[in-house]
Amino acid sequence: MPRLLLPLAGCVLLVALGVGAIMYADHDDAPGLGLIGFVLIFGAIGLGVRAVMRAKRGV
Repeated sequence: MPRLLLPLAGCVLLVALGVGAIMYADHDDAPGLGLIGFVLIFGAIGLGVRAVMRAKRGV
């Protein structure tokens, strides 16, 4: 479990950064920044799933 904590904390930080980017893009009317925010969020979800799968497999 402690081995899984650091990657998941990083994923949560990436999601928070993505949400912040989307909120700022909505306020500033910047569609490119909104896309970057979505990429950050979905990338963090993918990394989190990969970390959980690797932890269950024991690699």
